[in-house]
Amino acid sequence: MEYKFAAQLFTLREELKRGIAPVFKELKEMGWDGVQLSALPAGYDPVEVAKALQENNLGTAGIHVSIDRLENDLNQVVEEVTLYNTKDIVCPFLPEDVRNQDGYEKIKALLNEVAKKAPEFRISYHNHAFEFDTEIDGKSALEYLLEPTSENKIFAEIDVFWVKKAGKDPLQFLKSYAERMPIIHLKDMTNDERQTFAEVGTGVIDFVPILNWCRSSGVEWYAVEQDICPGDPMDSLQISLKNLNQLTKPLQ
Repeated sequence: MEYKFAAQLFTLREELKRGIAPVFKELKEMGWDGVQLSALPAGYDPVEVAKALQENNLGTAGIHVSIDRLENDLNQVVEEVTLYNTKDIVCPFLPEDVRNQDGYEKIKALLNEVAKKAPEFRISYHNHAFEFDTEIDGKSALEYLLEPTSENKIFAEIDVFWVKKAGKDPLQFLKSYAERMPIIHLKDMTNDERQTFAEVGTGVIDFVPILNWCRSSGVEWYAVEQDICPGDPMDSLQISLKNLNQLTKPLQ
């Protein structure tokens, strides 16, 4: 399977305020295959977003949708996501008040219910490190949410940085989710005591075996996110894309 790289728009949350279309144009010129929709400006027009995607020939590597919208605004979410020509809806984050066993059990039930109500879409969960702080049925809350069984309809969107931050080996952790992870989140970690966000290929995470595994395990999109950048986020994304193209060249 080919490597398709998408810029995760949370990285560009400030840049998007100057206009969706010009940011998308710049990303396409930089060489990105697509974007993962997130952190769009308040009051954005979904039609404008869809038009900018089409005009710049950018694919859509799913969309991040809050748990509140999934629970209370699903019909509108489905209408919006249909415009973007994607079948991936991702729950990106959980508030602190549900980060306990009871909360995770309710979230798992809710996301499975969303999957039943919108069977034409894939419903995924994007992790941070906090899910590893809670144990349910002898496993981390993240493993509980993503349990690879036929009854569980929640797909994985593993963020390798946060797995590393939690003290786990990203490659080993991924292996439970072969054919259950259409999108992966790639970000690197600085090689210092801060252990903070870094451009892909500049830090401590070994991406080659991860990329190699993904290629044969059903991953369709590789979304690059850098929560905090040392300078211009566009420059950070360009560094990550350049390094990814170099890392994947021998794997093609």
